[in-house]
Amino acid sequence: MQKFINVILPIPLEKLFTYRISESDAEVLQPGIRVAVPFGKSKIYTALVYEVHTNPPVIYEAKDIHKILDEQPVVNPKQLRHWQWISDYYMCTLGEVFRSAMPSAFLLESETLIIRNERANINENDLKDDEFLVFEALQYQSMLKVHEVSAIVDRKNVLPILNRLLEKNVILLKDEIYERYKPKYIRYVQLGAAYRSEDKLEELLESLTRAPKQGQVVLSLFQLQATDKKPIKISDLENASGTSKAVIKALINKEILEEYHIQTDRVTYEGSGGSFDLKSLNEHQQKALDDVLQSFDNDKVTLLHGVTSSGKTEVYVKLIEDCINTGKQALYLLPEIALTTQLISRLQDYFGEKVSVYHSKYSVHERVEVWNNVLAKRAKAQIVIGARSALFLPYSNLGLIIVDEEHEGSFKQFDPAPRYHARDAAIVLSNLHRSSVLLGSATPSIESYNNSQTGKYGYAHINKRYGNVLMPDIELVDIKEQTRKRRMKGHFSERLMEEISETLDNGEQVILFQNRRGFAPIVECTTCGHSPQCPNCDVSLTYHQYKKQLRCHYCSHHVALPESCEACGSATLDTKGFGTEQVEQELKTLFPQAKVGRMDLDTTRGKYGYEKIINAFEQQELDVLVGTQMLTKGLDFRNVNLVGIMNADSLLNFPDYRAHERSFQLLTQVSGRAGRTKKRGKVIIQSYNPYHQILKQVSNNDYEEMFKEQLYEREQFLYPPINRIIKITFKHKDYNRLNEASEWFAKSLRNVFGSGILGPEYPPIARIRNQYLKNVMVKVPLRQSLPQTKNSIKRIHRSFNAISQFKSVRVIYNVDHI
Repeated sequence: MQKFINVILPIPLEKLFTYRISESDAEVLQPGIRVAVPFGKSKIYTALVYEVHTNPPVIYEAKDIHKILDEQPVVNPKQLRHWQWISDYYMCTLGEVFRSAMPSAFLLESETLIIRNERANINENDLKDDEFLVFEALQYQSMLKVHEVSAIVDRKNVLPILNRLLEKNVILLKDEIYERYKPKYIRYVQLGAAYRSEDKLEELLESLTRAPKQGQVVLSLFQLQATDKKPIKISDLENASGTSKAVIKALINKEILEEYHIQTDRVTYEGSGGSFDLKSLNEHQQKALDDVLQSFDNDKVTLLHGVTSSGKTEVYVKLIEDCINTGKQALYLLPEIALTTQLISRLQDYFGEKVSVYHSKYSVHERVEVWNNVLAKRAKAQIVIGARSALFLPYSNLGLIIVDEEHEGSFKQFDPAPRYHARDAAIVLSNLHRSSVLLGSATPSIESYNNSQTGKYGYAHINKRYGNVLMPDIELVDIKEQTRKRRMKGHFSERLMEEISETLDNGEQVILFQNRRGFAPIVECTTCGHSPQCPNCDVSLTYHQYKKQLRCHYCSHHVALPESCEACGSATLDTKGFGTEQVEQELKTLFPQAKVGRMDLDTTRGKYGYEKIINAFEQQELDVLVGTQMLTKGLDFRNVNLVGIMNADSLLNFPDYRAHERSFQLLTQVSGRAGRTKKRGKVIIQSYNPYHQILKQVSNNDYEEMFKEQLYEREQFLYPPINRIIKITFKHKDYNRLNEASEWFAKSLRNVFGSGILGPEYPPIARIRNQYLKNVMVKVPLRQSLPQTKNSIKRIHRSFNAISQFKSVRVIYNVDHI
């Protein structure tokens, strides 16, 4: 009987696609195995088998698969169920989840190769210049790739040229599939089999007296073997003998030495391996741990609410230890890659090589190795630390998920789809694995805290810092008053200057927080008021001094800083506002003897960018660290005594219903970096409105008051956690068409739901990358069925797509928009 498979393709298709398979293939194939399949006219994709069945497709004729890529499944059934939930809940397709979840090395794509048509008679005079360049290149090379053709003719779009060459029968196209993951092999060396007996060895050493360098290599090999029982790398032998690769190669060619390869992981742990004992918990941590374990016994998600520097990580470590002792896997999710660098070394001290790391700064090959280790349940992947993408690894026996800093917005993915929230997706994953979940934070999100108050979540609290260190002393400085009295030096108030001087004199460190990178957000002509704008977005260009250029932070458009105003020609250009670069420069002027570092997106580009800065600051090579919100996330610096917040108002005045909650969280978190060991730390918050309610609550560390106030406001205006929110964004390059389309969609939504529809409205930045944006907000009451609401929206979307002029308008869904 003819067998078929349904597959997930890594493209946004609403339905699964069906392919035909032979009887022999049907015995091998099972859900979770990758297959290469033809799709469309000439493309070959990597697809994932979803199910094997015997029902032929009705609408189209099933094609045969191209080839099978795996012997065993690389994705397990629990993962597939989790992906299905993400796809349904966040209103995206399974293909988008598949593409986002798998390391890109697993998604082979066909590459089009261009080959010369040997049979055709070609008149070179008929070819245009660019066509002749390609034809000539094919005289010397058997085949070309598309990007190579692009380089030859010096054009990005080479399809018109290739189409003309195809019409003239000059070339043929061939689709080749290629594997992108290559295992890493290391070259090792040993003595040749013929020389392992004592007699032969003596003969060998005598014969090598005429070649002293080769003799030296053989003697070095014996020395290395005597001291270390491990296999010997060629590179180690080269260093020990003080000779070159050529000498070793000559010995290999003579078969005196044998070369062999061993496959190794790209990321390996070099330490002594879990030699540190776990710290003993104090009474507050122990009580919190007991409360957490009691909630786990009741199968509840648990919120651990511990003030900054209360030692939450020690509680996590204890739970991880219990989990891996039962032979299960543990997942530790963090919002920022910057945090992983500090935490990895701490966990490796405790657990040695059982710790694996998974995030986007790792190369594709490194991520594939972690994936394979988790899939094979190897000991080195029993504990996984990672940012949100670590959720998608193929866990088969997950016992514990820890979501640290659970309030963080970075856990929500914005682009591309799936726009999932890692905290919520982790809770669903734990249900599939019947595992425990712990959410940890010093400033929990309103939703999580509300769930713990209503009994939906378990709750544990640590309200004392570790070692009974006092919470930092927070002082609010009115910079409006300081500016009026002319007491400001640049962007530094008198109080902040005094405190920085005192801290530096005491040999302690300072953190300064300014939530904007670059030098200044606006460059303005003081004569005519013109400021350079981005040609692709509705936003002014930010001045970056270290590159002497103006940059757009949305589309990366950049131009050199003009010498004079482009509008009136005056040379009177001035900057407005300030970013981290300007704070850094002012500091160097005010405190020339202090070593100043900066930590923002510009300085942490490379794979080890975060690590270098964090290590330099930890080892006190830097006195002052200026940074954006990267600094606020749970980093632990022992010698920081002062934290300065340059301007708290930009956070408070943001047009968003979460602005006050976020400000409280951010300011409390950044304050928590001060005075973490013995001495009480100091925090100075500069603001034009120091009497603001949120700033008072931060200075009193009054989370309860903030929670009550925010919950009351959200009840009044029907925002989460009272309601759910689905944000629908429309994108199009034509302003008028976007307006018509969004109005039509909003009107249809009002016809179906009546109330609870806000918009369509332009966001603060209404054009990005030459695409105009408009948002519609759907508020869904908790009593209303969410699946039915989504189905109604999908029905409206289908009608919307049936209108020809709206077809090109892109519709983006963001469920639980934050």
